[in-house]
Amino acid sequence: MIGKKICIVVGARPNFVKVAPLMRAIRQSSVMSCVLVYTGREDDPTLEPSLYDDLEMTPPDFYLGVDSISLNEITSRVMSEFDRFLDIHPADVVIVVDDLASTMAAAIVTKKRGIRLAHLVAGTRSFDINMPKEINRLVIDALSDYLFTAGVRSTGIATREQSESSHTYMVGNILMDSLRYNHSRWKKPDSLPQLEEGSYLVFTLNRKALMEHRENLVEMLHAIVESAGGVTVVAPLRGNAREIVEESGVNMLVVNPLSYLEFGWLTSRAMGVITDSGNVSEEATFNGVPCITLNHYTEHQETVSVGTNVLVGEDAAKLRDAVKKMVNGKWKKGALPDRWDGRTAERILQILLN
Repeated sequence: MIGKKICIVVGARPNFVKVAPLMRAIRQSSVMSCVLVYTGREDDPTLEPSLYDDLEMTPPDFYLGVDSISLNEITSRVMSEFDRFLDIHPADVVIVVDDLASTMAAAIVTKKRGIRLAHLVAGTRSFDINMPKEINRLVIDALSDYLFTAGVRSTGIATREQSESSHTYMVGNILMDSLRYNHSRWKKPDSLPQLEEGSYLVFTLNRKALMEHRENLVEMLHAIVESAGGVTVVAPLRGNAREIVEESGVNMLVVNPLSYLEFGWLTSRAMGVITDSGNVSEEATFNGVPCITLNHYTEHQETVSVGTNVLVGEDAAKLRDAVKKMVNGKWKKGALPDRWDGRTAERILQILLN
């Protein structure tokens, strides 16, 4: 007999990587049921056809169909659609992921209905209230009954801010669950047969704030290629990011976005990774691969204090020096942060069961 009904809400592609291990754990349980809701459209172009097979998960059970670039419109539409969804599909616990506008919208609706709310990857802060995501994080954490954190720093933040009715649990970084599960399944990209392990750098670019300062970004791109000293820089890019890199004239190997298993192979076997993505830097720490993050802060400080990550902000000079160290093999040694062991989903399941 199925007991507790769990609803998991995701709002973007990176969220799927984090919930796949949790869905597997819940669906193996005899006392829980689970539905997956995607706030976007079924034909979302950012969700490649192979994603669900790569993660060994089923596609979302429901799509809310919200598609907009306006954060306020996303918030209002997701609130309306998710409220309607819960009328038909009641839940005992709603789990939301990360810090998107859609995540905050689902959290607000959940608490207004008196349903228990769990925040996966709680307690992350930039301490910059001018960032929309920072507002989302504050609201979601304040509303949540279960605060599932990835590390010591985020646990401290969540514990200090939690309400009387909420509980903080340091469960570890669930992104590592997917890396551990898929470690033997990585696939060398068919489009890059010439690559040899350990002989190339990987560059990724997604952050809008970085791309808005185009002149400085182009200077950073030149710093990467020049200081790489002839080492191939592979850049899986799409959209505006791809356009900026191609128009800059730098000698990078720009390729189409890769599948999850292909990208996992590419980053885990690289000489180093240069990125503006928190998820990519966390994966680099798990893989023990040197990583440079093009930001002044990271959601998980453990990647810097314990792992292989170094922050250079948007400073081309710092970036140039860091890339030289990377290609010359003068990088610091990293280790795995506490509970980044690939067993986070198991811990969450036990908390929900108890």
